[in-house]
Amino acid sequence: MGLFSFFRGQFVEVVEWREDTNAMVYRFPAYDSAIKMGAKLIVREGQAAVFVNEGQLADVYGPGTYTLNTQNMPLLTALKSWKHKFDSPFKADVYFVNMTNYTNQKWGTANPVIMRDAEFGLVRIRGFGSYSFRVKDPALFLREIFGMREEFTAEGITAHLKSAIVSGISDLLAESNIPVADLASSYEELGLSAAERLQKHFEAMGLALSSLTIENISLPEEVEKAIDRRSSMSIAGNLERYTRYQAAEAIREAAGGAESAMAAGAGLGAGMAMGQMLQQALNPSPQPHHSGAADAAGVEPDAACGECGHRLKPAEKFCPQCGTARPYARFCSECGEPVAASAKFCSACGTKV
Repeated sequence: MGLFSFFRGQFVEVVEWREDTNAMVYRFPAYDSAIKMGAKLIVREGQAAVFVNEGQLADVYGPGTYTLNTQNMPLLTALKSWKHKFDSPFKADVYFVNMTNYTNQKWGTANPVIMRDAEFGLVRIRGFGSYSFRVKDPALFLREIFGMREEFTAEGITAHLKSAIVSGISDLLAESNIPVADLASSYEELGLSAAERLQKHFEAMGLALSSLTIENISLPEEVEKAIDRRSSMSIAGNLERYTRYQAAEAIREAAGGAESAMAAGAGLGAGMAMGQMLQQALNPSPQPHHSGAADAAGVEPDAACGECGHRLKPAEKFCPQCGTARPYARFCSECGEPVAASAKFCSACGTKV
């Protein structure tokens, strides 16, 4: 092989990147060898190739196979002042940029974010999640972020991106006025709003924010306990009705648990007395009072005869029309509401009595 053939063999004839590294940007190693005019440039799917002449960005190529000449390298041709049909080898830096999505990138608050809540006042919250991004404008990304290094990985920029995301989400939470107790039901909406707000920041670096997910926003322990207490009160509902129900349950258990007739009678008498005392203590409305003997006997102050319906006076123990004994007060075993002696079903909950 002659000397001319040896030097000609040093010219690069194929320019490509096989992506055997995890780099975002890869510089093609042609430092000591010139690129042959007419060489093949192979750009695979998910890649972009950028030609740089003496530190100045020139032509950008998307996926495809190209034969390098002055026709398809207009910017480089202008920078080097090549004449038409220039056929000599040339030197230029070629950078391949990975254009695919970088998924499952993590973000999280290093310190608690303070926000004002209408219900709990100033609270400190923490949050974390994931995001995806990709290079949108390879030339702008090289100019703003990469510079002229040999290689660049995603780890070199994720710390900056995470800080921008945390700052954007913190501002969004402060402006949304969503109660802290309702944040869990708004993760998806907050993520979409945050991604839209942060898109301009990413585009300024030649990037695109593909997705943003909020996985959790945690509250301080004291706020979580306050929410738990409030939930317990909501489950209990009306405290007065709940207490009556508990009293009725106690009466039923006392009567049903007696093993002998004597024990059953004693339990029922104690239960009736307990029910009367609970009713008087829990009922806020004023009750008409009549003779002490009538109240002590547990009779209804304003009752109707169970046989003929005649309204009985407070002192009447028997119906003057038919002689039937005056009805005594009863309570529903399910809800604890008072039930008329002649009723077959509770008027409050419909339970058979």
